[in-house]
Amino acid sequence: RFQREELVAWASQRFHANIGMDDIRHRQRGEIRAFLMEHSRRNSAAASHATMEAEEKVAAIVATADEEPSDHHGLASSGNGKLGELSSWLRESCQCDLADAELEELDDEGLRRRVSQVIEDYYRPEMRRMERALIIQILDTAWKDHLLTMDHLRSSVGLRGYAQVDPKVEYKREGMQLFEAMWDTVRDHVTNIVFKIEQLDESFVGSTWVESEAIHEEAAPATTEIGRQQQAAIAGTEADKKLEPIRNREKRIGRNDPCPCGSGKKYKQCCLRKGG
Repeated sequence: RFQREELVAWASQRFHANIGMDDIRHRQRGEIRAFLMEHSRRNSAAASHATMEAEEKVAAIVATADEEPSDHHGLASSGNGKLGELSSWLRESCQCDLADAELEELDDEGLRRRVSQVIEDYYRPEMRRMERALIIQILDTAWKDHLLTMDHLRSSVGLRGYAQVDPKVEYKREGMQLFEAMWDTVRDHVTNIVFKIEQLDESFVGSTWVESEAIHEEAAPATTEIGRQQQAAIAGTEADKKLEPIRNREKRIGRNDPCPCGSGKKYKQCCLRKGG
């Protein structure tokens, strides 16, 4: 009831449609939901149409580049203007300004991926941001596990020398195998989670949006009773003066000296033996 203006502003930006307050002013919750779902379906259809049109344009550019020789691995422009037409179409359709020089440096597969990324970022921004956040989290955990595995490998690779094998060569070979296995694990894990997502936590969804800045506040000092007691205990252990060493100032009795008990025997044969 009180946030319809924010809803209209979000729907207009998200679905790239001209939606005003008059469209939802006299509608109930179910009617507003159906109205927004209709715009969502139109936006999805527009995304599919844009993807097909982009594939046709990229295919035409690749076909032209195959016919013309080039000294580098990128796409040759050769004055045909197709890359310029593609960048102008992306600018008008997806609000993305890509320079022709950037597109020329890409190969066939790189151009397809770049154009597909621009379309997905424009029509499905939440999905793309969710995928990026998910990949970062999984990659962070996988990279930590990989470093731990490499530490274990480093500590045990010296045993390869007993088999007449160079430990350095084995370390490089097995390290590369572990690195490739880590990427396969990340790829499978991300794909598995993406296809199983049904409902996300609101805090996770909020973290996928682009933040303008991140502020790290300093931790406040402990002001509880336990904190004050700890500080007092630490202060009590600090000595203001130098501690004196422990010295034995009494007369030392030798092993062969007469025993101080008055038995007439030597100390080693009397009290020293009893005390030992």
